Amino acid sequence: MTRTITPRLRILVLLFIAVTGALLAGAGPASAHAALTGSDPAQGVVADKAPTQVSLTFSEKVAMNDDSLRVLDPKGRPVQTGSPANLSGTTYAVQLKSGLAKGTYTVTYQVVSADSHPVAGAYTFSVGAPSPTVVSGTGPAAGGGVVGGLYAFGRYVSYAGFIVLAGGAAFVLACWQRGAGVRPLQRLVVGGWVALTAATLWLLLLRGAYTTSGKFADVFDLDLLGQVLQTKTGAALVSRLLLLAAAALFVAVLFGTYTRREEDQDKRDLTFGLAVGGVVVAAGLAASWAMAEHASTGLQPGLAMPVDVVHLLAVAAWLGGLTALLTALYRAPADTPVEAAAVRRYSRVAFGSVLALVVTGVYQSWRQLGSWSAFTETRYGQLLLVKIALVAVLVGIAAVSRRWTGRLADPVARSGKASRTTQAQARKEQVTAAQPATGGKAGGSTGAGDSGRAAQLARQRAAVDAAREKRLRDADPNRFGLRRSVLAEAGVALVLLAVTTALTQTEPGRTEQEAKAATSASAGSDTSATSGALTLDMPFDTGGADGKGVVSIDLDPARVGGNEMHVYVQRPNGRAFDVPEVKLAFTLEAKKIGPLPVNPDHIATGHWSANGVQIPMAGDWKIAVTVRTSDIDQVTVSKNAQIG
Repeated sequence: MTRTITPRLRILVLLFIAVTGALLAGAGPASAHAALTGSDPAQGVVADKAPTQVSLTFSEKVAMNDDSLRVLDPKGRPVQTGSPANLSGTTYAVQLKSGLAKGTYTVTYQVVSADSHPVAGAYTFSVGAPSPTVVSGTGPAAGGGVVGGLYAFGRYVSYAGFIVLAGGAAFVLACWQRGAGVRPLQRLVVGGWVALTAATLWLLLLRGAYTTSGKFADVFDLDLLGQVLQTKTGAALVSRLLLLAAAALFVAVLFGTYTRREEDQDKRDLTFGLAVGGVVVAAGLAASWAMAEHASTGLQPGLAMPVDVVHLLAVAAWLGGLTALLTALYRAPADTPVEAAAVRRYSRVAFGSVLALVVTGVYQSWRQLGSWSAFTETRYGQLLLVKIALVAVLVGIAAVSRRWTGRLADPVARSGKASRTTQAQARKEQVTAAQPATGGKAGGSTGAGDSGRAAQLARQRAAVDAAREKRLRDADPNRFGLRRSVLAEAGVALVLLAVTTALTQTEPGRTEQEAKAATSASAGSDTSATSGALTLDMPFDTGGADGKGVVSIDLDPARVGGNEMHVYVQRPNGRAFDVPEVKLAFTLEAKKIGPLPVNPDHIATGHWSANGVQIPMAGDWKIAVTVRTSDIDQVTVSKNAQIG
């Protein structure tokens, strides 16, 4: 019997397409989850002499390849040498060619953050004086374009598939075990498995192009695929595929052996075994997201990952079970209606899932935002407010559904009585319908016209059966009201899933605010002293066996007159570096003042200080620091800063 899509289900399909289209239409390059918090040379700075290297500092550790950090001269030619190197912590650098000409240089970077998302951008600095440059655009297209949109769609489908697979199976085992033999529910859960498997394979193929070139032609590049398999995200996707093989076995037993068992001890044992195995497989699938995304980096990853697993399982139990209930209410046969007791059991499961979502969601919000202001000042916070509002709406509709559930009549007795009447009527209809097809002359043969008439009668009987099933489902007004409220819940759940998918691709509010603060501090320390203090960091290399490090200068209040100065010298690993000598000199070249020497006093390991450092005039001062690491190894590094 062929069933057509009902208007209500058609509305859900259209809503799904509209939400997905809205997400993809508004998707630019993927939001960076690791933010650039500092650079040397800094954005827009004009250096007196060409730097020997360019270093970038991110908010978290990132993955790089040979082309991740490039420096282009005014004509667009690369001037970096060698591969990027990790200087210390989250700072990465690339060496530059010697003898760089004056002009404006462009730095482009393309890396992968610790939570698996591509980070791309560009900025400029100048040597001697700014100049025109042929370099245009904002950097590589990783994470954006067609590939970025397809990757986002794949993520949406993967989440939806997991929710339907895990939540639908949980609904059958925990709420309505008779549903294991209902074909529409079987198709729903198997469809979730197929969607999740196909989306995982799709993401694995797209991953290489998504994090590098952004070109669709690179989707089938086997070299890129090999590189992806060596990353954390690639390992998570492969693990998900292996777990999906176990999930296939679980589904086969649930809808095969389980449906043929009688209600006895063996079936109870099988139910327990399926429940334990299902929880293990579902938790493993949820962990494949937690181990490679937001939860795996940042604050408290050891706690955040299991919390994220619980959050995903709660979402699946609630929304996946809701989808299964909707399917059962609309598509279950009249002789196997979903019982009121099953709906009430699901209501209790949903209530527990919502409580788990609230607890884990509060923790995740604190971890990803860090402050109340991030709710309104960051895109992540704004999306989270939308998600909270949708959850509130969903809970409100669920409360209406609970009221319908409380008044729901168990249809077993009613349907039994109705079915006897209906069966008698159906037999009468079948006898009446069969007479024209078998009548006529005795011993006559059935011609082509009789065959056509029989086919027509078969279609009529199918229509009558469908109408009868619909009448039985709609006979209870409370059941009809429940169907409508659950349908509304499912519509809101589709939008909620879309917002959640967008959240996973958005830079956390805490990271965004920290990046803004670091950028502001860097700009203030390098160009002005409006905050009343100046901080400069300058890497150095005297060329000796132990000659690399970073010298930091704090000048307070960085204004005309007397100032207090502290100098800190550190090794590349961040530990204090007690070098034999540190000297400084201040020069205001525009007024031909200086160099004004300063010899700070050694205070502690790696720490020097000087009081009463006199700055006679406001201006763009060059601060030169001479660091000696041995009797013969020393170097002078300098930076310009606005003082006064």
